[in-house]
Amino acid sequence: MNLEKICEQVVEISRVTGKFIKNELTTFSQQHVETKGIHNFVSYVDKTAEEKIVSALTVILPNAGFIAEEGTGKPSENGLNWVIDPLDGTTNYIHGLPPFAISIALMQGEQVILGVVYEISLDECFWAYTGSDAFLNGKKINVSNIETVNDSLIATGFPYYDYNRMEPFLKSIEYFMRNSHGLRRLGSAATDLAYVACGRFEAFYEYGLQSWDVAAGSLIVQQAGGKVIDFTGKKNYIFGKEIIASNSNIFTEFQRITKYFMVK
Repeated sequence: MNLEKICEQVVEISRVTGKFIKNELTTFSQQHVETKGIHNFVSYVDKTAEEKIVSALTVILPNAGFIAEEGTGKPSENGLNWVIDPLDGTTNYIHGLPPFAISIALMQGEQVILGVVYEISLDECFWAYTGSDAFLNGKKINVSNIETVNDSLIATGFPYYDYNRMEPFLKSIEYFMRNSHGLRRLGSAATDLAYVACGRFEAFYEYGLQSWDVAAGSLIVQQAGGKVIDFTGKKNYIFGKEIIASNSNIFTEFQRITKYFMVK
């Protein structure tokens, strides 16, 4: 496969679909919102965007399967799978609040080999593939060079439905409030990871996530010089519903602190 060419095509697909998503904001209302679960929303925008993305990706790799948030297409048990979130940050979107993003990753077996995150409101497209640097709108990006958690700006996300870890999670928030430059919660994990990759955040952690939230962003962070892991220090962050991502300098310290609070 020519990953560079495929990545260029995926970037274009993301931009075209992002234009559709942004245009729909002019007429979008709460009447278009459906509830999939507790605080878990979807609209015709998510569904239509996913259909557009799947249709376009099928042309690129006809034999690849799909792991997509709204269930379009079927996964392949062997070989290639596209992992897609057509609108990461749906709750933000339905309230007219940025950020919201398209996240598209290509996995070969258990390995992510290509990732694109398009943050629509700022027209910022982040991408990387195996063997490449990481890019933002064509310009090479790197994680920050901050060396301590105390000097870091940290991103996290709030759980929508899994509240079993709320007590340790709130304690971790208090710790980072007292021992860093602060915490931010943007409402889009794909965007959080992209911002770690370009150095706007030093680190990001969250639990209760799905594969389509993190697959693309996790690769972009790594190709930008950062590190990604789960809370226990293993590599089960795509399907394990928990993730730590940071620059390389604070990684050991950040992972140790997060594990202390979040793993019992």
